[in-house]
Amino acid sequence: MATQTTGHFTFADWQERPLGPAEPSGTPRLAHASVTNTFTGGIEAAATTCVYTIAYATDKTGTYTGMELLTGRLDGREGAFVVEERGTFEADGSVNCVFEVVPGTATGALAGLRGTGSFTARHGEPSVAYRFAYDLG
Repeated sequence: MATQTTGHFTFADWQERPLGPAEPSGTPRLAHASVTNTFTGGIEAAATTCVYTIAYATDKTGTYTGMELLTGRLDGREGAFVVEERGTFEADGSVNCVFEVVPGTATGALAGLRGTGSFTARHGEPSVAYRFAYDLG
């Protein structure tokens, strides 16, 4: 049976750069973002390492995929793990994301970790609530 935990994260830094040639506004384009987040609650991780590849369908809509390395604690157990993230963002400023622990990446007291989570954010909000269900194998 999976353990459920919740908390919040905040963006500490977001550095985005376009990929490929400059395209006119409103046409599909790609970008790469390097992001640093801070997690509190069930997941406690300061200064995570996160990279996204972003596909903009328009200037305000699109999808993204990414990997994030979280080092710290999960419900008091110390270690590190990587999550793969997949999400969408809409013209109204909403962002929806699901994430899953990458098998074999958990270390320390988190070795064997499996889990999935999600969050919904709104552009400009300083803190984002997340949900995470996990098993320690």
